[in-house]
Amino acid sequence: MAIFFSPSEIFQFAIKIEENGEAFYRKMSNKFKDSQTKELFLYLADEETKHKQKFKEMLSEIEDYQPPQSYPEEYFLYLKSYADEHIFSQEKTAYFMSEEKIAPKKIIEFALDIEKDSILYYLEAKNLVSPSQKDKLDKIIEEERKHYLKLLEVKKKW
Repeated sequence: MAIFFSPSEIFQFAIKIEENGEAFYRKMSNKFKDSQTKELFLYLADEETKHKQKFKEMLSEIEDYQPPQSYPEEYFLYLKSYADEHIFSQEKTAYFMSEEKIAPKKIIEFALDIEKDSILYYLEAKNLVSPSQKDKLDKIIEEERKHYLKLLEVKKKW
């Protein structure tokens, strides 16, 4: 069975990913007393907030678009579950939330993986939106890449 994918759904998934990321980074910032580590996680949380706002704006601008082909239901379910289960999911972040003391390097390594997962998600999502929306997703992908590089730079210092 094939379904037509609604592009607005991809942006709704993306908004949820950004909300989860923001909450995660804010909670991680509270785990540290040193200002450099605290500021890093607050910066990342603020960036997730900016991305969420961008996605909300894009969502409001989406035209009534139907992709030129139908996508298998499994592909749609894959993207939905990827957003729900693999990027800042409660299960993935529970360990970091519950640990009283945790090395910043471990959180940074986890965040690097999350940023990679986000990039992969948005690259896949580009297949399901109108050509006029692809450039907007490219901008978000570029922002996620910047986060990745910033985290990589920070990791080298630990």
